[in-house]
Amino acid sequence: MGKFDFKKYHVRAMNASSEAEKLAINKELKDYYNDLEESDKVIFNEELQSFLIKEMSNIKSVYDGAIGQTEN
Repeated sequence: MGKFDFKKYHVRAMNASSEAEKLAINKELKDYYNDLEESDKVIFNEELQSFLIKEMSNIKSVYDGAIGQTEN
């Protein structure tokens, strides 16, 4: 696992009960980023990009599986 735990923010945002709560979570993550040293920001951005690619791949896999089932 990487240095930063993006999954916890992702899960919290998915389970947020309101748009205001999602915005607060997003602000918390942005504030966290702004407090990082420049060298950590580089790592943060690389790990975030990797996390997003993995999440999109997972979503696509589920989507493709659902579409494949409805076509049969």
